Amino acid sequence: MSQQPHHPTLREVPGDLDQQLPDVPARPDGGGAPQVPDRSASVFDSLPMDLDPLRLRAERLARTRAMLREQELDAVLLFDPYNQRYATGSRNMFGYFLRNATRYLYIPREGDVILFEYPGSAHVSTWLETIQESRTSKVVWASVNGRDRDAARPFAEEIAELVARDAGGPAGGRRRVALDRCTLGLARALEAEGLEVEDCMQAMLHARRLKTADEVACLSLSMSAVEAAVHGVERMIAPGVSETELFAKLYEGALLGGCEFIETRLLSSGPKTNPWFNEAGERRVRPGELVALDSDTIGVNSYYADMSRTFFCGPGRPSGTQRSLYSMAWEQIHHNAALLRPGLAFRELAERAWPIPERFFDQRYPSIIHGVGMHGEKPLVAHLCDLDRYTGDGVLEAGMVVSVESYVGEPGAADGVKLEDQYLITETGAARMTRYPFDEALLDRQV
Repeated sequence: MSQQPHHPTLREVPGDLDQQLPDVPARPDGGGAPQVPDRSASVFDSLPMDLDPLRLRAERLARTRAMLREQELDAVLLFDPYNQRYATGSRNMFGYFLRNATRYLYIPREGDVILFEYPGSAHVSTWLETIQESRTSKVVWASVNGRDRDAARPFAEEIAELVARDAGGPAGGRRRVALDRCTLGLARALEAEGLEVEDCMQAMLHARRLKTADEVACLSLSMSAVEAAVHGVERMIAPGVSETELFAKLYEGALLGGCEFIETRLLSSGPKTNPWFNEAGERRVRPGELVALDSDTIGVNSYYADMSRTFFCGPGRPSGTQRSLYSMAWEQIHHNAALLRPGLAFRELAERAWPIPERFFDQRYPSIIHGVGMHGEKPLVAHLCDLDRYTGDGVLEAGMVVSVESYVGEPGAADGVKLEDQYLITETGAARMTRYPFDEALLDRQV
């Protein structure tokens, strides 16, 4: 049996490092665990290994509470699993709670963070230093049992009591709370208790837009794992393999690399590459066809890895049309990436973006760039013709991570090419986080 590939996670480092590491020194105070040398001192190391999970969680919770102060909120209730993970590091049955928003976090501006958890599973998160108390959710199973109205009042009464305790004043005394996701019934029940209810999803995404050093490390680890998974897919491409088999290979590699799940099934072949957004099915790849994929992976510590590649299935060589499509997509990625810098206005980026040839314009990818964090995040910069409808005004900031997108395919034609790379906006420009090479046969040159 061949040995499975192994990828580092946050709890370990590669064992086959080429360089000799120095001896691990003791702590200066003579106690506790030894100090681990920083393995990321080299400017050439694209995979930081000095991640501090405690600092990661502390800085994210601090940014969440800073958002409360900026928005003049007394507390937030977070039902969204991504926001819960961001604010506290807590994760429980992620897919289940994406559709069944009955697990929630109470985070006051000052005071204890309380997790309202699924029955019997508090132990999954109570070890976290970011959570001071756990209680059973008041709304679990309410919808499936037809008890939404019955559950709403005790839910709201408990929250009103907590807000009164932490913010001062009488229960429900004109205090402002915000929720990222909830039913209309819960919001109305909170208002019935005298609370002013706001929506905080937009504010949470704004707070999450700039990445800390530890978040960048998580993003790098996720990208490394996904690149290994994509390599497995590329090696598996051959006449007769199905899209489902290729997607299973991608998922296997992502899980082995410490990733959590893949949001989409965007892997297609042959005529399914045009237009884009066809998902993997039972179609089998034939010689001379293109295979395109978008990773869309929730990776290490729930951080996203978002890259796209298009491959050629031999034997033989790509057609002139296929090479032309690929070269245009490659040019679009690199032209737009070269524009990235802090302070660049979204409108200027849209105005200076690669000019899409008219025959490909109607099937353009919806965005020039989009933010990356725990999933596709802020900002999303649409093409100039769509900018006012989808984006509005804003500027790039150092600490943002973005994916640069390209899709080139002519309506009614046989093939389309999807490419995408991920970049960190730095103080002086942008650093490419995706290291996976482009297809030399399709590009018709070495890059």
